[in-house]
Amino acid sequence: MAKVSTYLNFPRTTEAAFLFYKSVFRTEFSMPIARFKDTPPQPDQPPLAKADRELVMHVALPILGGHVLMGTDAPESLGFTVKYGNSMYLNLEPDTRAETERLFKALADGGKVEMPLQEMFWGGYFGSLVDKFGVCWMFNCESKT
Repeated sequence: MAKVSTYLNFPRTTEAAFLFYKSVFRTEFSMPIARFKDTPPQPDQPPLAKADRELVMHVALPILGGHVLMGTDAPESLGFTVKYGNSMYLNLEPDTRAETERLFKALADGGKVEMPLQEMFWGGYFGSLVDKFGVCWMFNCESKT
């Protein structure tokens, strides 16, 4: 079965971010967290720095509606440059307003609310925020309850 997931890159905070998301969504990782130290050495690559060995190579967490959030640490020491911006949002559409409010409050903790949850002209209960890890989230609940 075909599916789509969202992959997030963090400079060195993937584990903290995904432990936070795990508590928010109340789900379990699809598999144990894979670490960079678990990868076989590559003949044309220098040895992995000690500081990078425990970083997250891959993690997967189911969130809502069968969607899976995946992530990795992408530090500059491994040739990455993470750039945060507003070009992408994860849009959540919970079944109830109570669940929408719970998720919104939990993800907003330590982050920045861009638009508080409110009734919108299209009939949805909508809001947006940037969480404490720089990830942008939108909420749109169609339920009136």
